[in-house]
Amino acid sequence: MNFSEIRCPWGDTLKTCAITVCDREGIVLYQNNRSVEVNGDVSGRSMLPCHSERSRQIIERLITNAENNVYTIEKRGLRKMIYQTPWYAEGKVAGLVEFSLEIPESMPHYVRE
Repeated sequence: MNFSEIRCPWGDTLKTCAITVCDREGIVLYQNNRSVEVNGDVSGRSMLPCHSERSRQIIERLITNAENNVYTIEKRGLRKMIYQTPWYAEGKVAGLVEFSLEIPESMPHYVRE
């Protein structure tokens, strides 16, 4: 898939959520404005050189096994929830999408039935 085919106009309006989409080989197909602010413009390039060997192995596992990877981090004083999940084309894993959401220091947790 050509990265010029992926568009998400509403994604560019998000101020506290970075969205990055890559193909199966790790080529970045789409970044919203927040992703570009945080990571620089890497559209059309491989994201793999920017990651450690451990992270590259996780990316490979997520793509191969169609798994999610969800965790929280703190970076430069900002707490974030990272949600990485496969996206699909024609029923097959086509790559990964990462949502990096800024979250408050503490937040409520609700159990709903």
